[in-house]
Amino acid sequence: MTLTAPARPAPRGDAPPQRRRTARRAWQTVSPYAYIAPFFTLFAAFGLFPLLYTAFVSLYRVELQTPGEMEWRGLGNYTALFGDAFFWTSLRNTFTIGVLSTVPQLVMALGLAHLLNYRLRGRTFLRTAMLLPYATSVAAATLVFAQLFGRDFGLVNYVLGLVGIDPVDWQTGTVASQVAVSTIVVWRWTGYNALIYLAGMQSIPRELYEAAEMDGASRWRQFLHVTLPGLRPTIVFTVVVSTIGATQLFGEPLLFEGSVSGGISHQYQTLGLYLYEQGWGFFHLGRAAAIAWVMFLLIVVLVGTNAALAHRRTRKEARP
Repeated sequence: MTLTAPARPAPRGDAPPQRRRTARRAWQTVSPYAYIAPFFTLFAAFGLFPLLYTAFVSLYRVELQTPGEMEWRGLGNYTALFGDAFFWTSLRNTFTIGVLSTVPQLVMALGLAHLLNYRLRGRTFLRTAMLLPYATSVAAATLVFAQLFGRDFGLVNYVLGLVGIDPVDWQTGTVASQVAVSTIVVWRWTGYNALIYLAGMQSIPRELYEAAEMDGASRWRQFLHVTLPGLRPTIVFTVVVSTIGATQLFGEPLLFEGSVSGGISHQYQTLGLYLYEQGWGFFHLGRAAAIAWVMFLLIVVLVGTNAALAHRRTRKEARP
C-alpha cells in the first residue's frame, strides 16, 4: 500500500493564474478611462454644466437682484435681443474689429516667421522678444495704448502732426476707435502666431527647399509654392483660433476708455461688452444668457465655415 502525501493548499495571497490574467485584462481595459476621468469630470463641472445652465436661464426672465425668482419667457429673450439696435451695432463692431485685427495680425506673423526661419544672429532673443507682448497683462497693454492714442497729448497724434495730419479723436470716431482697439489686439497676438508659424515652417522638409532652389526658384517662389502649402493646416488653425478670440473680444475695448458701452455712441462695443452691460449693468441675467448662446452659435458657424472651406480646397487640390 502506497501512501501519498496530501496536496499542499495554495497560499491565500496567491490568486490562480486565470484570475490574475482576467484582472490584468480588465485593468488594461479600464485604465485609459481612469486616466482621462479627471479631465472629463472637471470639464463637465466647469464647462458643460455652465453651458447647459446658461441655455436654461436664457429661456427665463431673471434679474441679478433676485436670481431665485425666474419667470418663463421661452424665446422672448432672443426676440427682444434681435429687436435691439444695440445688439446689431455690437455684432457689426465685433465683425469689423475682428477683420481689422485678424487679417493684419496673421499676415505680419507669417512674414516675421518667414524671416526668423533663416539663420539670423540673435534668433533666440528675437523669438523671446516676440512673445513678450503676449505675456504682458491685457490691462497694462491697453492702458499704455490708451495713452498713446490720446487726442491731445498722445504719441500717435504727435507723429501724425509731424507729417501734417490733424489730430485724430481715437476714442470718439467710429473708424478711429475700432482701428485703435484692433492695434492693441495686433500688438499682443502677432508674436504668438509668428512662433506657431515658425514651428510649422521648421516641420517642412528641407529637401523641398533644396529641390526648388535647384530648379531656379527664388526665395519668394519658394515661399509661395513650398512654405504656404506646407503651412496650410497651421494657417487654418490660427484663423480658427483668431476668429474665436475676435468673437469673444472683451478686455481691450473695455479698458480702452473704461466704459462697457464701448464709447459714447457704442462705436466699438463688442458682443462681449454688450453681454456684460446687459447682465451686470442692467441686471438682465436672462438676456445676458441669451447673448452668450448667440455668441456660442456664432462661433460654431464661423469655425464650421472655415473648416468646410479648408476641406473643400484640400479636396480640390487632391483631385487629379
